[in-house]
Amino acid sequence: MILLQSHSRFLLQTLLNRVHNIEKGVELDHHWVEFDDVRYHIQVSMKNPHIFLLSVSLPTPSSETIFVCGLPFGAIEAIKAAYGSHVQILDPPRDGFNLTLKINLSKIPANQDQRHAFLVKVASVREVVLGAPLRVILKHLASRTVAPDMDRLVALVHRPKESFFLLPQVDKVTVVYPMRFNDSIDIVLATSFLQEFVEARRTAGLNNTPPCSWSHTPPVELKGVSTDALSANAGFVSFVIFPRHVEGPKLDRTVWSLSTFHAYVSYHVKMEEVMLKEGMILWKGIGSFS
Repeated sequence: MILLQSHSRFLLQTLLNRVHNIEKGVELDHHWVEFDDVRYHIQVSMKNPHIFLLSVSLPTPSSETIFVCGLPFGAIEAIKAAYGSHVQILDPPRDGFNLTLKINLSKIPANQDQRHAFLVKVASVREVVLGAPLRVILKHLASRTVAPDMDRLVALVHRPKESFFLLPQVDKVTVVYPMRFNDSIDIVLATSFLQEFVEARRTAGLNNTPPCSWSHTPPVELKGVSTDALSANAGFVSFVIFPRHVEGPKLDRTVWSLSTFHAYVSYHVKMEEVMLKEGMILWKGIGSFS
């Protein structure tokens, strides 16, 4: 199955083109939206061709999710750890955005491989910011601890006004996704896909992957959560993450996979819908010859 990339392909290509043509002094002013309603705005002026401004708007959080100064908890620390002194956080950000980064392209690494790795990291700003609280929780799991100020149940935004939930414990973290879809066909396809997804993981001998379950009704971990947050028309998916799933380099992959699980399901549901429609068209075409 296809996995989503952690970096924005358009943003990375724009950064690479800008670095390769930095002396031309071409002005840039682009807006675009990617999955889960993450909006981007990039600006470069002819007056300061080395300065690249990147603004990011995150999905509107639900009432269960807490943002600190417009960002998920741990985001500022994650940005500083990812980009160091090469990136400046503008305070306040540009109007209508949660975050604006100022990047001086003349000061990024000169080594080609290091420069490319840095630009990929910039293009992965969505993962850095939205994945920050999840990374904090899973880092504690790797060391078999729970942050002393952590709530029993943590809500993290992943789509506009929608959250998924984490139950941090010393030896495991349970992650629960209420799965919602607007289109009636998508609901049917998603329900079928999720049931097959869970069953496939049980029967494929994937002993090292996180245990996964699906149910029509909310799991006990979500007891006390508001009714609105539990209005899932395609059921609930739960993963149990153990320390072995976040050791060393596994951490980045696990953070990204969990952060984008709903988008991953949506992508495959849409692919099934396209295939279904193409099959119906083909069947009608064959019928016309009978």
